[in-house]
Amino acid sequence: MKLKGIHHVSALTAKAPENFKFYTEVMGLRLIKKTVNQDDTSVYHLFYGDEKGNPGTELTFFEIPMAGRNHDGNNSISAISLRVKNDDALHFWKERLKEHGIESEHIKVRAGRNTLAFRDPEGQRMILVSDENNRGVAGGQPWSKSTTPEEYAVVGLGPVRLTVPAAEPTVGVLTELLGFKQTVSYEPEVEGQPEIIVLETGEGGSGAEIHVEERNDLPQERLGRGGVHHVAFRVDNEEELHEWIEKVKTSRFPNSGFVDRFYFKSLYFREPNRILFELATDGPGFDTDEELEHLGESLALPPFLEPHREEIEGKLKPLNTKQ
Repeated sequence: MKLKGIHHVSALTAKAPENFKFYTEVMGLRLIKKTVNQDDTSVYHLFYGDEKGNPGTELTFFEIPMAGRNHDGNNSISAISLRVKNDDALHFWKERLKEHGIESEHIKVRAGRNTLAFRDPEGQRMILVSDENNRGVAGGQPWSKSTTPEEYAVVGLGPVRLTVPAAEPTVGVLTELLGFKQTVSYEPEVEGQPEIIVLETGEGGSGAEIHVEERNDLPQERLGRGGVHHVAFRVDNEEELHEWIEKVKTSRFPNSGFVDRFYFKSLYFREPNRILFELATDGPGFDTDEELEHLGESLALPPFLEPHREEIEGKLKPLNTKQ
């Protein structure tokens, strides 16, 4: 059993229409599924990704209309990375973000790669990371109808940064339970703090890394719009997922057990610093109930919610997602 890399990251938005506009029109991602939060069907769950919504390219948002702003802090997923093909792409993105009124930092080396950090309109902490000379897990295929040129397009999810008051318990779960390997470390974001620890799984590379940042100067995060709900790791298939479920149970971590999300199967649990981890299968995939050409255009509901479609649609505000 070996996790293959990052599967998806799920964050919070208070405004689905504005979120859709930013991530499709500005960031050039494809909306691959417009569905609902299966735990609260009165709100949208939007999935963005590459041409097919391949595992490792999926950035998702739960819509929480009344959510207050995120209060950044410890015990959190403090940054999401998006991969681009090379260093030239970072220069393209710095100018593109500026044109759309989005401030960004200077291009900076993190863990040996050039990166560009910025915040989306709701304050979501994002880092564009260059795949120049990257090894390991391959990126996805940009959507042919993307608003950005293919040579500069986002090709998937990169390293996910966790910020915790004590790194050792989190690193222990990642290495001893989940099989990650600690590789290198790099200079902290804030002077006087410990170096950030890099861990990788599967074939490694930017699509298979977790960065653990220890901070002793922060309060606990209060999750809101612009915050991240959980990170999911790739499991090859359902049979292997059941093996992981048994391993997590044996390790005595409270967990969700098997969860059928229709587009993938999952297990959820929290590590000692209270960050929510998900293990998710690569399949069946997002073209299970929609033709590939029309992904994300209509409200998609898994079979167990389909009998309630009229009631669910009655509670949702219309969201025009024609791309």
